Amino acid sequence: MLFNSNLIFKKVIAFSIVGICSNQIFAASETAENTQDFELSGNITLTSDYRFRGITQTQTDPAIQGTATLTHKSGLYFSAFASNVDYGTADPHMELDPSIGYSTPLKLSSSVPVTLDIGASYYNYISGNEGDYAELYARLILERILINDDSLLTSLSYTNDYAGQDKNSWNATLGYAVPLAQTNFGAVASIGYTTVDDYDFNQQGENSYFDYKAGLTYNFASFPDASAELAVVGTNLDTDALDHAGKRGVDTGAVFTLTKAF
Repeated sequence: MLFNSNLIFKKVIAFSIVGICSNQIFAASETAENTQDFELSGNITLTSDYRFRGITQTQTDPAIQGTATLTHKSGLYFSAFASNVDYGTADPHMELDPSIGYSTPLKLSSSVPVTLDIGASYYNYISGNEGDYAELYARLILERILINDDSLLTSLSYTNDYAGQDKNSWNATLGYAVPLAQTNFGAVASIGYTTVDDYDFNQQGENSYFDYKAGLTYNFASFPDASAELAVVGTNLDTDALDHAGKRGVDTGAVFTLTKAF
């Protein structure tokens, strides 16, 4: 995600589970269709504001998103994510991001399941390919840290061509999800750090920032594989030099999301 003097935001993919929407570190579990050695899964999402690493990708307007993932029993997978975007310019208005990766369990603990996920994504902006670029990612997912069914996400991503500008960029993210007692509710929280060489996120020379998220989730008992999330999302970027739209795009805001897995 980028922010320049024209308030143009370019998405940088988060370290999130490939196959889950880029603004959801912890999305609802997806059902799957088995075809011999392969498994097909995905989801469709409607969100009030497409935020990635705390920064809006739709000028705080809603977005419709979809993800499809084809996984081989070996752990290899291919995924594609699509969403409308709006950076305040004529183009682009859509992104389509393919990813390829490998996921495998690690035998580090008998009580805490650990999964390693590594791969590469290509961020493709339809009719606006000046910002296209590839990024590498790696992450560890730990389950049953404190109670049954909770999960901890640690992730790291790197590119040497941030937004197609030949700039090095790193992102680190830590996230946690936990069910709330014997209810359909859950809680999610995350914090991330992004840095880009020789970049300006807020017209004041800041080339790095923290983003954060805290929210509640709800799984619909009467609507299988459907969930809702209400979260507070934002960044610590200084907004003094930004106009009203720019401030809204990085300041703390409420985001409501509906997801249906298939």
